[in-house]
Amino acid sequence: MAVGAWLAAVLGDERWRGCTLRPIGAGRSNLTYRVDSPAGAVVLRRPPVGRVAATAHDMGRERRVITALAGTAVPVPRVLAAADGGPPVDAPCYVMELVEGVVPLRELPPGWASTEGERRRASTALVDVLVALHSVDPDAVGLGGFGRPEGFLSRQVRRWVTQWEQARDGVPADAATAAELSRLAERLAATVPATRRHTIVHGDYRFDNCLFDADEPGRIRAVLDWELSTLGDPLADLGLLLVYWQQDDEHPVWRAAQYLPSPTRLPGFLRRDEVAAAYAAGSGADLTPLPWYVAFGAFKLGVVLAGILARVQAGMVPASMAAGLDGSLAPLVALGHHVLAEGLDR
Repeated sequence: MAVGAWLAAVLGDERWRGCTLRPIGAGRSNLTYRVDSPAGAVVLRRPPVGRVAATAHDMGRERRVITALAGTAVPVPRVLAAADGGPPVDAPCYVMELVEGVVPLRELPPGWASTEGERRRASTALVDVLVALHSVDPDAVGLGGFGRPEGFLSRQVRRWVTQWEQARDGVPADAATAAELSRLAERLAATVPATRRHTIVHGDYRFDNCLFDADEPGRIRAVLDWELSTLGDPLADLGLLLVYWQQDDEHPVWRAAQYLPSPTRLPGFLRRDEVAAAYAAGSGADLTPLPWYVAFGAFKLGVVLAGILARVQAGMVPASMAAGLDGSLAPLVALGHHVLAEGLDR
């Protein structure tokens, strides 16, 4: 196996030649594999198979930010080896240490965070790590040139409009939804808030991109999936996190936009306003413009899901990657309009 031969060479142990690979996680973008051998276990990350956007799935950037954050208060796996293309997978890839733990997805594992106190600690830890990430000085960890923070928000709106334009012919969206998405993009572009500070931005920070300790829910062992990371406005991370966040007494517009179930509806998890308040307390950030960032998060997520649907329609990825996504675009667009008009209190 090419992977086994490569690992034996770069890790200096011939026992890797007998390795086996199996996919792990429920990600719909970069691919993640657990690699097992008599020498141990590691994790391999590579881009998706088939045509991908020129600015997406950059293994080098992902590897660079994880390496830079090692030793900071942001928990990340240790990178062990990397390849820029060719062997072992005919694409850029990297290998990192296997970190054991719990990834809360649609439901909590039996026995994990089973009390309200544990759930509160888990959600508080999620906010604390986000604050820690946004507190890292990019220059101090060698990431001063990791992105162009000036004009970040305006560029982001344009970028996701471009992504939508590339995907929309392959998306089963009606004309009204397409028109409302374009109108939402125009509203966002016309009301871009002034960025108060620039930090490292994860780009897709949420519960199931974090690996929690199996015994202590209040401890995050690793933050995963850094493919969208850059330098930019930290409130973009918070806004998208709040789009993903669910609670049991949602306004119907919020409830409709939640295309997959989330454990944050359970008693004990912080509510959306408590997440924002905890972030403000930890970071000192002024959250007055937060509705714009949440609306942008809904817009961005809608375009991401549209891109997945388009790749499925084109036969580029398995249909299973679109499970649960049918009809997800219109409610997210409606949520973006709702938040811009009504704020976060409704």
